[in-house]
Amino acid sequence: MLEEDLRRPLVRQLAESDAPRRYWHLGGGNGRAWLFESVEGDGEHWAVRQVEIGAGPDGRVAHRYSWRHLYDEHGFLTDQPLEIWELTEVTAEAFEAVWEAAG
Repeated sequence: MLEEDLRRPLVRQLAESDAPRRYWHLGGGNGRAWLFESVEGDGEHWAVRQVEIGAGPDGRVAHRYSWRHLYDEHGFLTDQPLEIWELTEVTAEAFEAVWEAAG
């Protein structure tokens, strides 16, 4: 996919930078939720890791996305800046716990 080929190095550069990280949660309907790790670039917050949690046919299902895994048949790492006023900030520890559990 051409878009992935162009996006991967940009996301990787942000992910590997020394820029400060912030962590976010967004709850949706039907028991769905998203968690993001963001890095600020050009005055906007860009997701460098994302966990999507939802209800699947066998219960709770989680999918992880980063520069190493931008998309699959279930979803993708957001390609738009985060609208942080719509999100709830969480701790790095809370994000990491969900990230590891989703792996």
